[in-house]
Amino acid sequence: MFYVKTLDHEIVLEPVHFGPKLKATIVRLLKEHVEGLALANYGYVVNVIEVPEDQIRSGIIEYDTGNVVFTVKYTALLLRPFLNEVLDAVVTQCNALGFFAFCGPLRIFVSKHSMPEDMFHGFNHEQDAWVSDDKEVVIAAGSGVRLKIKGRTVEQGNITAIGTIKDNYLGLVDDGEVQGD
Repeated sequence: MFYVKTLDHEIVLEPVHFGPKLKATIVRLLKEHVEGLALANYGYVVNVIEVPEDQIRSGIIEYDTGNVVFTVKYTALLLRPFLNEVLDAVVTQCNALGFFAFCGPLRIFVSKHSMPEDMFHGFNHEQDAWVSDDKEVVIAAGSGVRLKIKGRTVEQGNITAIGTIKDNYLGLVDDGEVQGD
């Protein structure tokens, strides 16, 4: 799910940024551009860990604009869901087709067909929740669930996943209610 990788990125700077703090400006702009970005082959860039000064290459001048393009090599912490990976997520929305949950920036949809048999017809419109036949399990907004990733799609710089709770040790792990003493 989380891993560290060395990546490249191009930063375009206008001449107004040139000066004694050029490298600090490049690092700041790099973090602004890539942190939170979903890279198709790698996943979400959670954090830029390190930008070694010797990995900021000399810039190339664009003659028509006067801007300079710097290629920067950096080390980043990435979030990428792998198929059949089990993870915990928080439910944000339930509807008659299933529910949506988030694990950090990753949005996961669990269809009613990917729920246990005793929950297949268990959507309660009044509670906006999925309820098991024996009323023991209630999955609603704010609930914590353990699920398995069954598929992943990348669209317009965004990664989404399809999950299932139809397996052993998956399903509701936290009902979202605050425990009192």
